[in-house]
Amino acid sequence: MILYRLRCAKGHEFDSWFKDGKTYERQEKRSLIGCPSCGNAKITRALMAPRIGKGGQGRGDHIDVPVEAPVETKPAAAPDPQVAALARSMPKEMREALTKLREVVEKNLEPVGEKFAEEARKIHYGESDKRGIYGQTTDEEAEALAEEGIEFGRLPWIPRGN
Repeated sequence: MILYRLRCAKGHEFDSWFKDGKTYERQEKRSLIGCPSCGNAKITRALMAPRIGKGGQGRGDHIDVPVEAPVETKPAAAPDPQVAALARSMPKEMREALTKLREVVEKNLEPVGEKFAEEARKIHYGESDKRGIYGQTTDEEAEALAEEGIEFGRLPWIPRGN
């Protein structure tokens, strides 16, 4: 996961998470990133200080969201201690925004758990009704979905109680 500080053509700045730099570049090239303030899709990266941290390979520290039908990840029962520590060290505004995002996801989307990749494929290929889902994937499953052209996004999933 990488966090970029972005700026729209109208000058609004905002933060957004991406799997990696290539994912950002692909979404930016296809105008899939929109400014949350005005909706403008002309986005550039703003200058920001680099942050280096430890990353986990397990499930439950992020959510996956396809672009065509919103899809996200349900957290594991026991949150990763590194993720919990990261959440505590985030700026208050970011933590609050991610907590609100989690509430919206849980209220409006169907949880599919570890079957995220399978369900996202069914929706993408028309084998299942288009609907908003959220679930978990491994890095390998997410990479395979991207290679198949299934658009989705990964979002940090703040453990409850942080």
